[in-house]
Amino acid sequence: MPPPGSGTPMQEIELKFQVPPERAAGVRRAVNTASSQAQRLRAQYFDTPDRRLAAAGLALRLRQERGHWVQTVKGRGDGVMRRAEHEVPVPAGDGPPALDLARHDGTPVASALREVLQRGAAADLAAVFATDIRRTRREVRTAGGALVEIAFDEGEVQGAGRVAPVLEVEFELLRGAPSALAAQAARWVTRHHLWLDTRSKAERGDRLARSLDAVAAVKATRPFLHPAMSGEQALRAMLGNCLEQVLANASELAAGSGTPEHLHQCRIGLRRLRCALRDFAVLAGQAAPAASAAWQAQASALFRRLGGTRDRDALQEHLLPALVAAGAPFRDLPAAPGAAEDPGALLREREANGFWLELLAYIHGEAAAADTPGGPRELRRSVRATLQRLHRQVASDAVRYADLDEAGQHRVRKRLKRLRYGVEFCCTLFPAAAVARYLGALRPAQDALGERQDLLVAQSLFEAQLPADPRAWFAVGWLAARRAQAVARCSEALAGVAQAPRFWSGRAAD
Repeated sequence: MPPPGSGTPMQEIELKFQVPPERAAGVRRAVNTASSQAQRLRAQYFDTPDRRLAAAGLALRLRQERGHWVQTVKGRGDGVMRRAEHEVPVPAGDGPPALDLARHDGTPVASALREVLQRGAAADLAAVFATDIRRTRREVRTAGGALVEIAFDEGEVQGAGRVAPVLEVEFELLRGAPSALAAQAARWVTRHHLWLDTRSKAERGDRLARSLDAVAAVKATRPFLHPAMSGEQALRAMLGNCLEQVLANASELAAGSGTPEHLHQCRIGLRRLRCALRDFAVLAGQAAPAASAAWQAQASALFRRLGGTRDRDALQEHLLPALVAAGAPFRDLPAAPGAAEDPGALLREREANGFWLELLAYIHGEAAAADTPGGPRELRRSVRATLQRLHRQVASDAVRYADLDEAGQHRVRKRLKRLRYGVEFCCTLFPAAAVARYLGALRPAQDALGERQDLLVAQSLFEAQLPADPRAWFAVGWLAARRAQAVARCSEALAGVAQAPRFWSGRAAD
């Protein structure tokens, strides 16, 4: 038996893509070369009855590979491409081996397992789903000297009497820079129309075993910035944080299991990404990505194309019930002019997936030679100018908000969002209580400006309906009355933002 802690390295760097069924034959031919290898992989995944491992982002499996068994534990890693992993060969026996957590002793994943399975829960571990995969794999050397394994998986996930097909390609970095992995994957995306999927087989199997057709959307988290980080490191952390939110929700939408909330959170992630590029690329100085402006444009285009469906969902959920309660002579929203795009189809497109890979290549790329961490206050000083500029813009808008035209008022809402996202990006650099107070002052303004925007969208929709349905006059009049009230609430809430203490100023910020 191998000594405790022996086995593969503690981290794998990989990307996984779904293969459209009509492209499977082409992918199979591309992988099945003279040097490729094929094998059958049958695995059982273990968890407690209350799914403690799945909740903690851990997967524990026993897999049969060419007549021998391997025990593996996987966990969340650093970003989209990196995952914690430790696998140990199991001595041959007469049948499937027993699970033994001691095989992972001495590794970081063992500590995570013990923490999750404390108080005797390890005794409750049992197989909850299985996979049966035929894998064809080959290795490719990239132009930059990296070594990448390309594995085409065909098979199924089995759980609770249900079966889900598997048809996917994994790109794993064996040697070299992570950016080379993204570049290699990008060529296959272009050629075979693959789409990036952040859901693991373990996640898909757990849902199958629990008969779940949908899971909760992933909301924004805050990146961890340390005062000693360089500007480029901080920018990469911000972009990586935004992309994690985007891709988690985009994967569900592309797979057809997304909900309106997944769409909403995907769009929030794109808006955050655009703001990070627009307002904080300056942190990286000469090391800022040359494609920053192009990426902003791509994020904006995706955001807009995903917007028609999301706007209608929001009106249906929040505004229509209020209209009906006020006595509206209808129970449904008017048909939208023109068909809204299918979010899933849009997120499976080559252009969107190429965009994700360009961002990943930068986020995981080599740091600029001159980009070294600064002193303990340098990053704070660098972000202060941006936060101060965004705050001043909103404070200036607050004084004249009621006199602005619709385009100007909409610009104020976008500026307020940029201010909020900027604060959240940088919040770990400053005292938590002061940051929380400032964000608390922003919330009433966010709500008021969001309500006003919904009223504008709805009014436009009902005005377009007037020639065909005079009943729309009820909605137009009701919405116009609400808009006047909404503008007053926006002005009042924005005044509160202008007066909020700026946590990034003064001695406490240092």
